[in-house]
Amino acid sequence: MLFQQEALSEWSVSTQKRTCPLLSVQPIRGLVDEQFQIVVMNLPPNQKVTLHSLHQSDDKDFWEAFGHYISDKHGSVTGVKDESLGGTYEGIEPMGLMWSMRPIPGSRHGLRLRKRDIFTPMAVHISVYTGHLSQGFSQQTPLATSVTERWYLAPGVKRVNINEKEVRGKLFLPPGPGPYPGVLDLWGSGGGLVEYRSALLASHGFASMALEYLTPENLILEDIDASYFEKAYQILKYHPMVQKDHLAVLGLSLGGIVTLSMVAYSKVIKPQCCVCISGSHLMPFDKSFSEFFKKMQKHADKLRLNEDNQVIYRDLILSVSHQSFKVDVGRIKCPLLLLNGDDDQICPAVESAKDMEMMMEKAGNRHLLEILTYPDTGHQIEPPYSPHFRASTFKLHWSKEKVVVLWGGKTKPHTYAQEDAWKKILAFLGQHLSASVTSF
Repeated sequence: MLFQQEALSEWSVSTQKRTCPLLSVQPIRGLVDEQFQIVVMNLPPNQKVTLHSLHQSDDKDFWEAFGHYISDKHGSVTGVKDESLGGTYEGIEPMGLMWSMRPIPGSRHGLRLRKRDIFTPMAVHISVYTGHLSQGFSQQTPLATSVTERWYLAPGVKRVNINEKEVRGKLFLPPGPGPYPGVLDLWGSGGGLVEYRSALLASHGFASMALEYLTPENLILEDIDASYFEKAYQILKYHPMVQKDHLAVLGLSLGGIVTLSMVAYSKVIKPQCCVCISGSHLMPFDKSFSEFFKKMQKHADKLRLNEDNQVIYRDLILSVSHQSFKVDVGRIKCPLLLLNGDDDQICPAVESAKDMEMMMEKAGNRHLLEILTYPDTGHQIEPPYSPHFRASTFKLHWSKEKVVVLWGGKTKPHTYAQEDAWKKILAFLGQHLSASVTSF
């Protein structure tokens, strides 16, 4: 186990002597991709209760989830075997109090829950209430409460600042003497430095570099071209704690577009494998980010609005599709894993995957390609148990206008996709980088 055994359980006892319910959350400390178990004991038999979770994000917004249960004949509720009859999730869902979280009533519009400070845990207050409640939790006194800590950073993981050759990022190194297989971790057009996935990858045995780009206060868009990613790759490759012949590139959304373009055309970036999440080869990254977004702006009339005034991006990328513009994926020489949601409203990832399959078949490298397509799943395929958000606020790069974009997906299927995809990513990286993957 990654966290000390003595910290794996906690019992919270009510001060209400008449019922004296006991609430256990095990482990009270663990990685975010590790399941916990909730047990409530010493309730009256067949009593209606509500399990409720509450978390304050790094942005100071409050998120909650809740499920309605009925205690068994012994006066117990067990999350791994009892079903929720209603609430933000239904059925037997041990992690429903995490993945079904949503902003509490009255919160700001268009929120997205993301961990910004990876050196602090995601502290989740779990409580049990009498009756089947759906609102007003702050006005009620819980029967019992416990707190569980969910971490992206395992004990012993080191974070190294990268600021050389005009490249900025953070390199996360697993515990132990090393060297380790390396992963270049690329995020989407939201930009900035996003560290939590790299921290979690390092917690599973990979030296992962979270690369910073598209940060307006630090980077000039015109300066970010292919050479920026090539320099970052070389910094990772030649770091003394990284195995230089055991490297991968992992990209989501715009990061996936960059991944496909770099792996196909770069003479420097030659990884042993690559992973592309919700990306496409239809709109290559061939010059610079400024040129890339100018091309998107030319087709901005292809953006659509749904009945809720949420922006749908996918037609914009489809509109620039042309045989001569596509990334020539027939040039890819390493194993490639594509992970897509069939309700992706940002990127035509499913159509792209089918076309890539045909192109690679024709080129003779189809055997390198593995495609995983998840039903009713949206664009943002995150690490396990991350709350699903179908839409959220986003800033258009060419106008700086804030809009609400539609990412897509349905909560429960999207959640299942995230859990399965993360296991497949770790297994894929472990297989092709000859790494010993830490289980969860």
